[in-house]
Amino acid sequence: MEDIIDILEELVPDVDVSTCTTLVDDHYLGSLEIVALIAELEDAFDITIPAVEIVADNFNSVEDIKVLVNRLSEE
Repeated sequence: MEDIIDILEELVPDVDVSTCTTLVDDHYLGSLEIVALIAELEDAFDITIPAVEIVADNFNSVEDIKVLVNRLSEE
């Protein structure tokens, strides 16, 4: 989970990413940040995030992202 927090802190340094649950809904993560986040997650965790998984619910919080990464890692 620390890796995810580190990645997010680089992308949105002015947000407390460890407690925020509305990263996408409140526009802290815009489309460019999401593209960068996906690339970083794919590299860091050796996964592929398919287009169908790129929805706000998967990226609103560190916990949401962790669940997504864990699920894709198991596939």
